[in-house]
Amino acid sequence: MNTYEEQAQQFLKETQTTFKAEFIKHDKHFNDDKEKRDIYKVTFERGNRSFNVIFGQSINASGKYRYFDHVANDLKQLKKESGFSSLVIGQVSINKNFEEPTAYDVLACLQKYDVGTFKEFCSDFGYDNDSITAHKTYKAVCEEYKNVCSMWSESEVERLQENILKD
Repeated sequence: MNTYEEQAQQFLKETQTTFKAEFIKHDKHFNDDKEKRDIYKVTFERGNRSFNVIFGQSINASGKYRYFDHVANDLKQLKKESGFSSLVIGQVSINKNFEEPTAYDVLACLQKYDVGTFKEFCSDFGYDNDSITAHKTYKAVCEEYKNVCSMWSESEVERLQENILKD
């Protein structure tokens, strides 16, 4: 295989899994985001099994849409900033170099390992074990791992661990 994306596509084909990424919005994705990014609902389907993840695209590859909610007297500046000769308030295409997430992008980010107990999770990933936010994150990571294990067999998950993440 030549590229990571080709490996991801081959994995999906061999496991008869479909991948679909739907743009949701351009907004802050993580609690500590300082900039907005494109956010997608990603669906994996295989037979009668499916699961969704909310995926925040990298900031560099984001910008499919940007929302302008300014008042009318800001239109001249917005037109200048956006590069468009006309502009409608609302959803406007802004970054011609945006990239939708690929199968590889998402598969590489999925939780493919059991993180253990909450205490182990906090220790391994640098979270405060007295944090409500850390506990919510832990539960979400555990749920994602459960979905991955429900979608693919143990040997297929091992392939994801070995092939999709290797440099």
